[in-house]
Amino acid sequence: MAKWSEVAGWIGVSPPTVDGEITRVSSIESATADSLVFATDPATLTSALESKAGAILIGKSLKVPDFNENRRVWRVDDPRYAFAVAAKRLKGRNFEEAIHPSAVVGEGVEIGDETHVAAGVVIGDGVRIGKNCVILARVTLYPGTVLENRVVVQAGAVLGSTGFGYVRNAGTGEYLAFPQQGTLYVEDDVEIGANSTIDRGALGETRIGRGTKIDNLVHIGHNCMIGKNVIIAAQTGISGSSVVEDGAILGGQVGIGEHARVGAGVILGGGAGVLSGKKMHGAGQVFWGRPARPLKEYLRDLARLRKG
Repeated sequence: MAKWSEVAGWIGVSPPTVDGEITRVSSIESATADSLVFATDPATLTSALESKAGAILIGKSLKVPDFNENRRVWRVDDPRYAFAVAAKRLKGRNFEEAIHPSAVVGEGVEIGDETHVAAGVVIGDGVRIGKNCVILARVTLYPGTVLENRVVVQAGAVLGSTGFGYVRNAGTGEYLAFPQQGTLYVEDDVEIGANSTIDRGALGETRIGRGTKIDNLVHIGHNCMIGKNVIIAAQTGISGSSVVEDGAILGGQVGIGEHARVGAGVILGGGAGVLSGKKMHGAGQVFWGRPARPLKEYLRDLARLRKG
């Protein structure tokens, strides 16, 4: 529960001249007098004004009838983002500092204050986990893994596993495992989805940059460097020694070959395929298809195929 004035401070708007209380965020349909909702267009604003919602977040350009008289309508730069900020503050962590009795913790492990380790977690020798982390059920952290602060790892994820690296005997055709003895470093505020896997470096490091969000069922290979505030959607696979720079967005089922580079701010549409060694550059540029190419080019190719 928080006062209107407190919530206004969280989202960077001037405090209302009167005060009320907000206990939760909600949809417009289920709103009550203690709810915070948001509206992004005239239709949803009309519904919000007709609802019981205590406070309504809107964009600065949206027109409101009798705005000066409607103290429950608050103008913000981005109502969806402000809504998410308020939701996080109102909800809190929902996890207490604890290590579940069924968790397996190796020798020399360091776990920071207010970190939650759930049932069935396995933490290998020498792993370091920072403050305010949440490690959910049956996560496995291999030796050589470091998590900084406020990292969330969803159930079943495997971090720091051995990379898929082999060398072939040209004479016999047999494969021999290349040494996989590096490390995995996960920076502050990273979130990793359920059943995702991230390999340790072979001889060096795999690194996940601050604020990156990784969906369920994602695989990141050995020696990959993932930048800050990257978004990676489900079923994406990134081969070893590839780089994804800051702010890139990878849609679902993207495939990236080894030693490839996705530049800062690049957007890869769902199912896009990046060939090994390929470099994709241009902040805000959208690439699609297999092999991935600029969206206009991809759409032009589709049109040609239809014409036959």
